[in-house]
Amino acid sequence: MLEGATALPTIETERLALRWLQDEDVPRLFEIFSDPQVMRYWSSPPLQNVSGAEALLREIRQLFAARTLFQWGVALKEDDRVIGTCTLASLSAAHRRAEIGYALGRAWWRKGYMAEALPALLRFAFSTLDLHRIEADVDPRNLPSLRSLESLGFRREGYLRERYFVSGEWQDAVLYGLLRPEAAPELTR
Repeated sequence: MLEGATALPTIETERLALRWLQDEDVPRLFEIFSDPQVMRYWSSPPLQNVSGAEALLREIRQLFAARTLFQWGVALKEDDRVIGTCTLASLSAAHRRAEIGYALGRAWWRKGYMAEALPALLRFAFSTLDLHRIEADVDPRNLPSLRSLESLGFRREGYLRERYFVSGEWQDAVLYGLLRPEAAPELTR
């Protein structure tokens, strides 16, 4: 998958550029991933300091080099400011599958940015990477995320009780899947 590439390709939408994360994006990553409300339904706690964001960026690059994680910064085209991330994780070329993940800074919630970014990410996954299956693991209390996935055709496939223990709390997970043959045509070409 993307053999020989040293960075992810940029995926553009009307208002956004899903692009390779750069060192200059560390303050934005910290802003996003240190917010307890953004991280409320994640399987890890909020970042505590900027060095945590630096470590996150190093990990993103290492896992990209291993071709097991592709994580883009979601940047506004108007000023190139990173407002979130979109991810294909646990990539498996042999099984042609990946897990989708995404985060958006709270200031940009309810503005339709993920409704714009996720279809573009799925097109890339199905067309460029030739994936067959995309999975999602979501806290069942995260209703906006569940609605986003369902609007894209993802189907609920399972419920895992107390799958994560984060910040002193057990969290359940709902598993969703989208198969290429079941995806809307605009997501596969």
